[in-house]
Amino acid sequence: MKSLFSNWFKNYNADMFKKDLLSGIIVGVIAIPLGMAFAIASGVKPEYGIYTTIIAGILVSIFGGSSFQISGPTGAFIPLLFGIVATYGYNGLLISGFMAGIILILMGVFKLGALIKYIPRPVTIGFTTGIAVTIFVGQISKFLGLDGVASKEYFHETVHEIITHFSTIDIYSILTAIICLTTIILTPKIAPKVPGAIIGIIVSTVFALIFFPDKVATIGSAYGDIPSSLPKFSFFDASFHEVVNLIRPAFTIAMLCAIESLLSAVVADGMTNTRHNSNKELIGQGIANMVTPLFGGIPATGAIARTATNIKTGAQTRMAGVIHGVVVLLTLIILAPYASVIPLASMAPVLMVVAWNMSERKEFMHVLKTKTGDSIVLLLTFLLTVFVNLTVAVEVGLLLAVILFVKRMSEVFQVNKVLPELSDDIKGKVTSSAVSQAHFCPQINIFDVEGSLFFGAAETFAYYVQDSINYHPEVVILKMNKLIHLDTTGENNLKHIIEQLEKNNSTVLISGLRGQPLQMVKLTGLYDKMGEKHFFKDTQSAIHYGTTLISKDVCKGCDHFAFKECQKLSNVKSGPRPETEEK
Repeated sequence: MKSLFSNWFKNYNADMFKKDLLSGIIVGVIAIPLGMAFAIASGVKPEYGIYTTIIAGILVSIFGGSSFQISGPTGAFIPLLFGIVATYGYNGLLISGFMAGIILILMGVFKLGALIKYIPRPVTIGFTTGIAVTIFVGQISKFLGLDGVASKEYFHETVHEIITHFSTIDIYSILTAIICLTTIILTPKIAPKVPGAIIGIIVSTVFALIFFPDKVATIGSAYGDIPSSLPKFSFFDASFHEVVNLIRPAFTIAMLCAIESLLSAVVADGMTNTRHNSNKELIGQGIANMVTPLFGGIPATGAIARTATNIKTGAQTRMAGVIHGVVVLLTLIILAPYASVIPLASMAPVLMVVAWNMSERKEFMHVLKTKTGDSIVLLLTFLLTVFVNLTVAVEVGLLLAVILFVKRMSEVFQVNKVLPELSDDIKGKVTSSAVSQAHFCPQINIFDVEGSLFFGAAETFAYYVQDSINYHPEVVILKMNKLIHLDTTGENNLKHIIEQLEKNNSTVLISGLRGQPLQMVKLTGLYDKMGEKHFFKDTQSAIHYGTTLISKDVCKGCDHFAFKECQKLSNVKSGPRPETEEK
């Protein structure tokens, strides 16, 4: 711990502290309304969002893998957390958040941070846009001040509630929301460094208190007064049955946290020319998500917008993130009673703007217009996020992306029957175009294997080789210098093909095998079983050796001259043939 903090203050000076202090204050002010808004939208009390902002913000800044990361509740979690609260209650949310923290720490310990980058972009765009739509629609009832609208887990139920209660529209709530929304939009244009959300909430709240007090629902009337202190440490009750039921939601929280926090860290790297430690970041996020539930907090992750603001306002070190958490804590202690008078209609535009900014509209349309398999993955993930839930959307999206990837890779895999070219300009080069009815070898077959020989392409390989051999050649050469990957299924098919050929008294030679495929055949024992003498660095060496194994009687009188060695083996003098002249 001592060395941890000593690295912070290495070459640290007063000027750097001033910049960290300013940045921490600004980001802290921005985080307060967002923390409350995200908590309310997630179906819990607003103070739980503030607790999360304080605890997660400080812990991730201390233990995380990025020097500029700002962590706390984010919009991406809203549909997921709301679903958990609706199904398992607030206690279930605390349990799943704690379990997600454990999963994140294990991911970091086992160095799985780098694996997050392999999640396909269409999946992340799909669920992010789906979350944005869900958040936006979920705030319409508060924006319009509809009365009697019940909170529903599913999108279509929320839409039904809005339509059913549309007649209860409240002009005072709409006016309050419009004032807040207008202020949020105009503030960056007038004063770019001033947080629009907090100004919007203050202006609309003051306006409502002056011109129509007690006419709109407030945080206090809906959730009670916000305590001006952190709750006491307490461990939640958790039965074995609850833990088992919450494994899937906890895993989804962990995956979403990992994706969001590492994406945020990458953004920070690009803005500061630094490099984060992905595994350390996962551990830091895990610690934060284990501790926050013990104080009543909700799951947290790296917040891209707040992290970017932290950097833009001059943050120098992790101290800015710690200061941001302290600022929120001091605000809670001093100003908590005043937060109760904030109209719910003032919180709705804050979340609507967040939803609009996170929707990735341009990227969504760009992928959709490609009309490829990625478009299907994107659209399916989006629709499942909106109409079912995030857990199912991510699982199905990833599964479909994997299936499409396997299909693409199997299509890229190629096996071709080849021979050396005869024309002088490319003489000796092994190509499939050189094979013809007049130019072939009845005793030696060469197959060029290109791509990845894995479970998705193994059967294709086996069928092609077997169907192409209509007779029993003395030698079969597998040219594998373009083989980039070989898995155990592909190795197994390769082994069966070799065994079948050997039963038919054919000798199998392999040329150009290297890298991972070579290591695989050595690990499985196929290399030793075939013998080192059957492996060659290049195809020409394999051909030369192969010509020593064939029947010299068959070669006598043969005029195909498939290889340069053929002239010596045949009694027929080589001459120009129509095929050669055409080439």
